[in-house]
Amino acid sequence: MTTTRILEGLGRLYIWLLLAFLYLPIIIMALMSFNVSPFYQLPFEWTTEWYASLWQNDQLIAATWNSVEIAVITTIICVVLGSAASLALYRYEFRGKKFLQALLFPPIAIPWLITGTAMLIFFFGVGIGRGLHAILLGHVALALPYVIVVVSARLQTFAPELEEAARALGANQWQVTRRVTLPWIMPGVIAGGLFAFAVSFDQFVVSY
Repeated sequence: MTTTRILEGLGRLYIWLLLAFLYLPIIIMALMSFNVSPFYQLPFEWTTEWYASLWQNDQLIAATWNSVEIAVITTIICVVLGSAASLALYRYEFRGKKFLQALLFPPIAIPWLITGTAMLIFFFGVGIGRGLHAILLGHVALALPYVIVVVSARLQTFAPELEEAARALGANQWQVTRRVTLPWIMPGVIAGGLFAFAVSFDQFVVSY
């Protein structure tokens, strides 16, 4: 019992250290945005002049709204397509399934500069060109694997007997999906949607 408690304590300590490593720099940067010095000089002097200047910058505000709009649309598309693809990969066996699943990881692993350059060449080659529509296609291509991976991971904990029981009680496939499967995978869908939004909103390299 003592060993178990020690391991649990070490696990919690590791999680807290990991969270601190991830979020402390963000918190510090947010606090320094209220510093009067534009170069983060200390001692800290409180000011809101940078935010006042921000709200007067129409170009930056317009760019921010574009980013939010594209991120929301990207999230919706990725959640719908990613959830459907995850269910298809979970329910059906077909030739090339393993290869298709392996293809989900290169967009995550390949540097975004290389991906963005390749997309630019491809879009001009097929006549898509540049613009918000091209940015949206690029963001969906990059964010979709995150949704599929997260939702698929959630489906690995799903008991197929629940679907079989629902069918035995007279439910059709749509009712089984809507009332049994979707409620179970919803945490994964939400997590995948958050990933998609974050990837899209932070995706300056490919957009540029």
